[in-house]
Amino acid sequence: MKVVACYKVVPEEQDIIVKADKTLNVDKAEWKMGQYDLNAIEAGVQLAEVTGGELVALSAGGQVVDNSKLKKAALSRGPQSLYLVADQALETADCYTIAAALTTAIEKIGGVDLVLCGEGSGDIYAQQVGVVLGQMLGGATLNAVSKITPDGDKLVVERTLENEVEVLEVLLPAVISVTTDINKPRIPTLKEIMAAGKKTAVKWSSTDLQLEVSNKTECISTLAPEETDRKRIVIEGDSDENIAEFYEHLRKVL
Repeated sequence: MKVVACYKVVPEEQDIIVKADKTLNVDKAEWKMGQYDLNAIEAGVQLAEVTGGELVALSAGGQVVDNSKLKKAALSRGPQSLYLVADQALETADCYTIAAALTTAIEKIGGVDLVLCGEGSGDIYAQQVGVVLGQMLGGATLNAVSKITPDGDKLVVERTLENEVEVLEVLLPAVISVTTDINKPRIPTLKEIMAAGKKTAVKWSSTDLQLEVSNKTECISTLAPEETDRKRIVIEGDSDENIAEFYEHLRKVL
């Protein structure tokens, strides 16, 4: 089984500066792999270990994805190789455009049975790239998957819904977006970090892939929410009177 795990490079939340006009400044922010994407990579590692298959990591974005530290961070987590679509035109690309870039890259890699994505990106969290990618590739597409078990030429997956757990058989090829419940991403050892530098990392531009970068949507603005002071109201106990008092305070502010 050949598995591709996709990830996005996002700014470190603690380094983002909120300016007086509520716009965000990420100029001094460190860049990292999206936290939800770590689950996708770990799921790919576990599947490769069980099936004796191959895991490939893939990312698309601005030139920051070609950062040597970030490449080592991805490869140290288990993938045998890494492919990047690095183009400044993709720095502000929307979900559709990123999905198109990933699709073209996956087709160029070739022989891919399964594509794994996180449940959403660590910055925008639109939860769209995985499902759009599945549509573009033409395979079975599932999101909210909390367990994957190989079963011959297919997969048995579980989706944890609001009131039930859905169990499905999925034929390959497929695109699956996994939740954070699926695993606990491992922390790379020093040996794995050192070995990552010897693994294959291939970079493509949009020109290399003959990819036309054209956003389908326009971002008007990204603003931080208005801050409000805490009410500092503490209600102790769980009696009917306590709950009624709690509800009354909520009703006044909503």
